[in-house]
Amino acid sequence: MHIDEVLAKRRSARAFKPDPLDRALVEEILRVASLAPSNTNVQPWKVHVVAGEVRDRLEREVLAHRETDPTDAAAEFPRANKRKEPYISRMRKLGKDMYGLLEIPKGDQAAGWRQWGRNYAFFDAPVGLIFTIDKDLDQMNWIDLGLFAMAIMLAAKARGVDTCALGAWNNYWTVTRRVLDVPEDQYIAFGMALGYADETQAVNTLVADREPVEAFTTFHGF
Repeated sequence: MHIDEVLAKRRSARAFKPDPLDRALVEEILRVASLAPSNTNVQPWKVHVVAGEVRDRLEREVLAHRETDPTDAAAEFPRANKRKEPYISRMRKLGKDMYGLLEIPKGDQAAGWRQWGRNYAFFDAPVGLIFTIDKDLDQMNWIDLGLFAMAIMLAAKARGVDTCALGAWNNYWTVTRRVLDVPEDQYIAFGMALGYADETQAVNTLVADREPVEAFTTFHGF
């Protein structure tokens, strides 16, 4: 696919088929994504790829911990989380549209809790990615990590593989660190689901609104 088509077709899939992914395909996606740029070529990204029993164990243990200690949800690294308009409205619009497709009514906390837990099941994707980064790196290198993640999403979609970035994985990080033996000098930043979207599920029809160019751009000197 042309890059424009890849960008247009990429979606955050929130329901996946159980069809497995071949390790060689995952390695190819990661190899292509490693061409992503990084500040002074430091290439700060690290990724744990989980499948099979390890993936299932990670899911089980994180979800079990979440039920026994739901307050242990704070990210390991500082997060300002001081959103204001128009960001709040965009976030709420997406949530309203998504939960509408899932037929979860507003105020149904139990259903919302279960749906949030689906992040830790990688939305049933056969492969999960957990991204980590050295704790002594700065904000520029976190941008690099985001560029790498986006490159994975595009390289995957170009090969017919779907993804969903999962910020929820920076919660309950103590379990992830233990199960995957993540070194103490690395933050667990976020996760990603990797697999084939189940197009029969209504939630995968969700198309997020996009702002027009003039809404976020200031041109100078034209």
